[in-house]
Amino acid sequence: MSDAPHPYGFDTLQVHAGAKPDPATGARQTPIYQTTAYVFRDADHAAALFNLQEVGFIYSRLTNPTVAALQERIAALEGGVGAVATSSGHAAQILALFPLMGPGDNIVSSRRLYGGTITQFTHTIRRFGWEARFADTEDLAALEAACDGRTKAIFCESICNPGGYVTDIPALAEIARRVGVPLIVDNTTATPYLCNPIAMGATLVIHSTTKYLSGNGSSMGGVVVDSGQFDWSASDRFPSLSQPEPAYHGLKFHETFGPLAYVLHGHAIGLRDLGMCQSPMNAWITLQGIETLSLRMDKHVANAKAVAEWLEADPRVSAVTWPGLASSPWHARAQALYPKGAGALFTFGVKGGYEACVKLVDSVEIFSHVANLGDTRSLIIHPASTTHRQLDPEQQVAAGAAPDMVRLSIGIESAADLIADLDQALAAATA
Repeated sequence: MSDAPHPYGFDTLQVHAGAKPDPATGARQTPIYQTTAYVFRDADHAAALFNLQEVGFIYSRLTNPTVAALQERIAALEGGVGAVATSSGHAAQILALFPLMGPGDNIVSSRRLYGGTITQFTHTIRRFGWEARFADTEDLAALEAACDGRTKAIFCESICNPGGYVTDIPALAEIARRVGVPLIVDNTTATPYLCNPIAMGATLVIHSTTKYLSGNGSSMGGVVVDSGQFDWSASDRFPSLSQPEPAYHGLKFHETFGPLAYVLHGHAIGLRDLGMCQSPMNAWITLQGIETLSLRMDKHVANAKAVAEWLEADPRVSAVTWPGLASSPWHARAQALYPKGAGALFTFGVKGGYEACVKLVDSVEIFSHVANLGDTRSLIIHPASTTHRQLDPEQQVAAGAAPDMVRLSIGIESAADLIADLDQALAAATA
């Protein structure tokens, strides 16, 4: 679709990008290429593929036609030059950092993150010799001061999970530009329909495709999208991309592949050595989900507005964090950066504290009590006792997961039914 005489709209790209009729059978829907390996034409063809002299399929840990279609579609929706699909959103975060980091290097990250990401950055990445420095993204001077010569990226979420905080992506992108590092934005909660981080200056965008992109709670996956706009050779800061690669006879990725250097490194080295590939079946399911992304997100946002406004007016509720509300401190920013809507994930406070929250999630009937978000079904969870349980109280509050807060992921059911369900559950929780 890159040869089109004019840019296609989002609704067209979400159906057609990456999807061509199967050349062998004419099948209109992308097939599930459930295979581990691919036959080479001859010995020269095999050598060219392994030398990165020709693009093609070798082994499904590296490349797979179904997964390739998904990568092309998401890259098109995000405005990137390419993408690397992974087995999960957490895998995407590690793969995103892998070409950038070495022992002793650090990233500067927003402290408003999903609890599992905070744990991954606080503990797990230290085993690679990497460090995460957490900063308040409202204090831009402090965030920039946290960067030093070993900083390799700035990391944030577009709309933060769970508290609904709206990150000022253009401001962080400007800091990243001055420091000379990429800005990585987790756009899972907003989706490319509501937010385009690359247009705001981000270098890399990641998703847990498990969430809104798939949309039906049936397939795990993640993806890293590259803008293709970062100069990896501007300094010696990113040797994996700018310096000779021993595994490929001294090939320099950025010098050889230009804007595609990061994506090709993700396949040729990241997936080759870390092995965190997405399965063809999960990629196929996610392709189906993306076809209706804009339709679903409009309904998600409309329902979130109705539920949030009802909750804010309820005397049993102490606070609602949906950034689409006029009362939200992030309302003006949300309107400016996300004109189609402020997402459908937010928290609300229950008068009665921790115990009332636990009773509430045990009392709902339509809402599903699960550790997930972005489903067509409405979901509920108490972060302080589940997803953010591993954090200390101060970290919970900073992440927007205080003990008296319940997180909602609003689905596409009837808004009136969702409100009625919350009404009866609140009655049980605060009786």
